[in-house]
Amino acid sequence: MLLEKELRETIRVIPDFPQKGVSFKDITPIFLKPRLVERCVEELSRHFRVRDVTKVIGIESRGFLMGPMIAQQLSAGFAIVRKKGKLPEVAATISYELEYGSAAVEIPKDALQPGDRVLIHDDLLATGGTAAAAAKLVEQVGAQLVGFAFLIVLEELGGRKALEPFGVPVVHVLSYER
Repeated sequence: MLLEKELRETIRVIPDFPQKGVSFKDITPIFLKPRLVERCVEELSRHFRVRDVTKVIGIESRGFLMGPMIAQQLSAGFAIVRKKGKLPEVAATISYELEYGSAAVEIPKDALQPGDRVLIHDDLLATGGTAAAAAKLVEQVGAQLVGFAFLIVLEELGGRKALEPFGVPVVHVLSYER
């Protein structure tokens, strides 16, 4: 079965969650199908095999699910970006604006070194604010961003536009329009 078709049949779309007007994309059923997970990881990794990735960053929390597997596929280390206040030793923090307020994310001390070539992974690209903040953290610590990899892109929310200034590939497996 085609990967995109199988994902569409597996992902649960939950209307009006977490609030009215939002269609939540529940990816947890994917993890009940090991071969589907493997195919997703392979698809996201293949775009970056020739880019000499040294670290993959997973964004809290669903970026932690496939991120380590992508890192293994690329023979790279895995690092995390977490919400502010969740890490004991922090290398960098950045605040950013959300649709309904602001947030901050942090990267652990020693997660990245100057010269690291970094792929940022998350399960979903919506407005792009968190991914852009993670990219700025990568730059703050002197590492080089080489791309973004998302399982899902919500095209109507314009997240790609927020990532354009970084000038690196943005890849995904599945996209949703309105």
